[in-house]
Amino acid sequence: MIPLEPVGLAEIQAARARIAGVAVRTPLVPLHVDGAPARIWLKLENLQPIGSFKLRGAGNAMKLADRTALERGVWTASAGNMAQGVAWMARTLGVRCRVVVPDHAPKTKLEAIERLGGEWVAVPFAEWWGVIETGVFRDFDGVFVHPVCDPHVLAGNATIGLEIAEDLPEVDTVLVPYGGGALSAGIACALRAVKPGVRVFGCEVETSAALAAAFAAGRPTAVEYRASFVDGIGSKGVLEALWPLVSRVLAGAQVVTLRDVADAVRLLALRNRVIAEGAGATPVAAALAGKGGTGNVVCVVSGGNLDASKLSTILAGDMP
Repeated sequence: MIPLEPVGLAEIQAARARIAGVAVRTPLVPLHVDGAPARIWLKLENLQPIGSFKLRGAGNAMKLADRTALERGVWTASAGNMAQGVAWMARTLGVRCRVVVPDHAPKTKLEAIERLGGEWVAVPFAEWWGVIETGVFRDFDGVFVHPVCDPHVLAGNATIGLEIAEDLPEVDTVLVPYGGGALSAGIACALRAVKPGVRVFGCEVETSAALAAAFAAGRPTAVEYRASFVDGIGSKGVLEALWPLVSRVLAGAQVVTLRDVADAVRLLALRNRVIAEGAGATPVAAALAGKGGTGNVVCVVSGGNLDASKLSTILAGDMP
């Protein structure tokens, strides 16, 4: 895949106009907690129609796709949230949607794909990650919407950065879940254009800290991946096509434990009445641990598609 370049302000503004009426402008609210090391704010992307930010990138990419090509259908590789974004747009456009998912994809997300009219095929994680790396899967054809390495997806994600800068001009740091990297890189591109002093960190969980390993080594390096209830982020390594961009625009990586994430999921539910999946709560866990520093720290709650049984377990104080 061709290495991604930073998206410019004009591209991001065009994406915002293009997805108006598809994705909603989500609120930025304070986290209700005492004794935090910073003033922590929540960018609630879990309130998108599909329960995650992925509708922004999927919407921008599919609105720019060739209509003739779309008639053959659209497909993506996703643990569940990008799949929902693509399926939502496919239903709107009246085209077929197929998704390659990893075999640990949660039931909640698989049911949502089906509810939106999409079809899914589950494969082992290693095979799924290979699809992410190559953009090829068996007999699938039509338009492939890459969940990460697509400049139109990047521009759609970047619209979040514009909204943060407009709603909180005094923002100091933004903490973003790091899965493939298109969310954090997109937000960082937007903020570099309108508020260049803001630091953006990718946030990971201890069971798969590929970004932290890449920053430590100065290049993408293979890491062990262990599946957990934090299913929306994590990989075996930073994508080669994205590393030049993320290493340029991100301030670094912050890693938290599974226990930290579970505690953050519970805190968000009990204090703010916000339902966040593990990936969405990871920046909050980092902020509470002081990993975002002081001042105004924005946590991007990327999604809220958490299985009810896992949420129940976490609210009871246990680990899924």
